[in-house]
Amino acid sequence: MYLTRKHLSRRTVLKGAGVSIALPLLDAMIPARTALAQTAAAPSPRVGFVYFPHGALQDEWEPAAAGRDFEFPFILEPLEPMREHVTVVSGLRNKGGESASPHGIIQETWLNCVSPRRRSNETGVGVTADQIAARHLGADTPLPSLELCGEPGGMISFRTPEQPLPMEGNPRRVFYTMFGQGDTQQEREAILNTTNSLLDYVRESTASLNRRLDAGDRAKVSDYLDSVREIEVRVQRLADSAESMGELPDAPIGPPEDFGELLDLQFELIALAWQTNRTNVASIKMVEEASMRTYPNLGVHEAFHPTSHWGGYPERVANLRLIQNYHTAVFAKFAQRLKDTPDGDGSILDHAIVLFGSNMANSDAHNNDPLPQVLVGRGGGIRGGQHLRYPQDSPHANILVTMLERVGVPAEELENFADSTGPLSEA
Repeated sequence: MYLTRKHLSRRTVLKGAGVSIALPLLDAMIPARTALAQTAAAPSPRVGFVYFPHGALQDEWEPAAAGRDFEFPFILEPLEPMREHVTVVSGLRNKGGESASPHGIIQETWLNCVSPRRRSNETGVGVTADQIAARHLGADTPLPSLELCGEPGGMISFRTPEQPLPMEGNPRRVFYTMFGQGDTQQEREAILNTTNSLLDYVRESTASLNRRLDAGDRAKVSDYLDSVREIEVRVQRLADSAESMGELPDAPIGPPEDFGELLDLQFELIALAWQTNRTNVASIKMVEEASMRTYPNLGVHEAFHPTSHWGGYPERVANLRLIQNYHTAVFAKFAQRLKDTPDGDGSILDHAIVLFGSNMANSDAHNNDPLPQVLVGRGGGIRGGQHLRYPQDSPHANILVTMLERVGVPAEELENFADSTGPLSEA
């Protein structure tokens, strides 16, 4: 139980000219002598979907042992510090994502498990899991959901069976969406570009709020605003770097040196959105299917897509395992950020379920069985700390139904979700 002498609304924001900054959960938002779970300030469930292309080397991904006493293979090693929040799920297959043109439909079928030929506005078949979650978790947040990417390209989210949602790859635009309040994008940019920091606009509002808070909450607000300023500076630095490159051809010329920084920023913005209750649902595609990106930071100079067709060449296998471990490491940094961020009676990661996975298995064979999938977080009572191995060909749709049920979507709404046979059981 949390006690406080003050009671602020969970919707309290810092306001300035054209700017509104939501606040994280503070003790002052919890009524005195009231259990947190019984208040409007109770932490909301968060659900996230993190997609990477080209599957994973199975023997470097799937733990040898099922149950709780398992070792993290090389690709999953970056997640080992969060073992108690990690659930590796093996044995799943997505029949709806299988086709003669795997890169053509692989992304768009990961979250709905339905072939494009079967999608229909009349039947409602084809809405993705993130958007089903947004219908239930987005009513009380300014943004129903966030859809981000590291590389532009295909979509993974469908609001309706025939309406995909674009994925934003520019963190500056995401930042404006979260904090700028002008009527148009041009107005928001004009407002924010007239000052070194949007925090300058809310200085008076911050001072007024701090006079109403105790020392502990003042420290939380200060730390939070410091993180906002840090992200703002990083976004500006990234934008300046891009602008300094001038006009470049559209042809793939290899990655900018700051690609890792771009991914980190996109994940930071999701964490910030969850911390401030801007949205409860987020999805991000880290890299595009058939990507020609190289990874000089890893010493990998052959493009990702050709590398993924390893064909038994030892040097390609070695490079592919490095790339896949790196993607996990970038995601693990985000998961650690969630674990380190207090949220009511736990951390954000305690109240979140994030699916980290791909819709391809063996990239050299272009197959979809078994898919590499990991759930991170303990939202909805997920136990964590285990490897769950299900019978081969178990529907991938089952893990999506499990996530949706655990965050409060009624079971009757999920009875006909793709080829699901029901939610997964834990050991």
